[in-house]
Amino acid sequence: MFKQIPPIGLFVLWLLLLTGTIFFSEWVQIKSHESSIEPSFENLTTTNAASKPKAQVHPEKAVPEDIIKYIFVKKGDTLMKLLVSNGVDKNQAANLITSLKSIYELRSLPIGHRLKISFAANSYNANHKYNKVKDFSFLKSFNQEVVTSRKPSGTFKSEIMIKSFETEDVFIRGKITTSLYEAAANQRTPIKLLMELIRIFSFDVDFQREIQKGDTFSILFKRHLNSDGKSVHNDKIEWAKLTLRDKHIEYARYTTTANNYTDYYNREGKSVKKTLMRTPVDGARLTSRYGKRKHPILGFTKMHRGVDFAAPKGTPIMAAGDGVIEALGRKGNYGKYIRIRHNSTYKTAYAHLSKYKRGLKRGKRVKQGGIIGYVGSTGRSTGPHLHYEVIKNGKKTNPLSVRLPAGDALKNDDLKTFLSHFVSIDHRIIKAKAN
Repeated sequence: MFKQIPPIGLFVLWLLLLTGTIFFSEWVQIKSHESSIEPSFENLTTTNAASKPKAQVHPEKAVPEDIIKYIFVKKGDTLMKLLVSNGVDKNQAANLITSLKSIYELRSLPIGHRLKISFAANSYNANHKYNKVKDFSFLKSFNQEVVTSRKPSGTFKSEIMIKSFETEDVFIRGKITTSLYEAAANQRTPIKLLMELIRIFSFDVDFQREIQKGDTFSILFKRHLNSDGKSVHNDKIEWAKLTLRDKHIEYARYTTTANNYTDYYNREGKSVKKTLMRTPVDGARLTSRYGKRKHPILGFTKMHRGVDFAAPKGTPIMAAGDGVIEALGRKGNYGKYIRIRHNSTYKTAYAHLSKYKRGLKRGKRVKQGGIIGYVGSTGRSTGPHLHYEVIKNGKKTNPLSVRLPAGDALKNDDLKTFLSHFVSIDHRIIKAKAN
């Protein structure tokens, strides 16, 4: 058979056999080497695992945060009831309240006030039993916080913490187009200051007859700012001015050194306060004067022994002067009615109210300018308005023309101090205007 294959063919066949033999020999050696080193790899792996065990990573345990609850005072609530119903056992609650009473009159907690309770997280449970109170707190005022905290001994300690804020003077000026109330509101005057502004000028100004379009008002007050620059509180008005055409009425707030009495005084040191305010409601329209008139419902002429101020239902009505509530309730055609005795000479009456201020009752003392009720249309009435009467020595008289005694005047050292105080206010006004 090989004789029939040409020489070149034999050479190629021999070369293929040689190559195959070499390849097979190399393959056998490699497999032999792999089988000899596999145990050493296993031993190496086992040895490393035994000599250097892997470190187990344990996550850090987070420190439990205090459990904080915010609760709000509702009508009829007592502090004991609020604490117990929110996870404080009676013994702790009693001890906390005893501590708190040493610095705060608990009856002063108003409805809607927010209270904060902090529980220690490691003692808190959902069944509201045996929870350990860490502290209890609430705001007494914008810069005073009442805090009752647990001492290491387990007893409670109460204190008033004072907060500090940045302050700035704020100057507001506005032009009147319809009413003083609307003009001040358009300048974003805070509502409490707006009502205070009205009270200040209610002694001198008949808001219906004397104020005209183009008149102006100005005020200066101090604002308190937190660390973010946001307003947290506005102090009372320190200076106010009302310009009625060519008439300027100007007052500054001052506290006397003799008896620590605070009031508003003009540049001569005379008090803003008179015996009575001329208009106990702002933004109202005088619809009926004192005297004979044709009754809008009865249709015949009848003596009208008061004045009527038309205003939207719910407009606040202010006490015309300091005094005591002598009558409160429905009174025939007057509807809901209030009468205040101011002194041995003067009384004032308010009729057709929609409702009374909460907590008002006969015998209660009221302050001049304090809200006593709200405009309505109860009784014999054609629409929302206030019927206002001034009674002098038992006789009803015209509220718009009655002569009212002037307020007190500062004297001696108080007058000197006040005049100097007014100069400093002038400088503050200039600086606030520039800012």
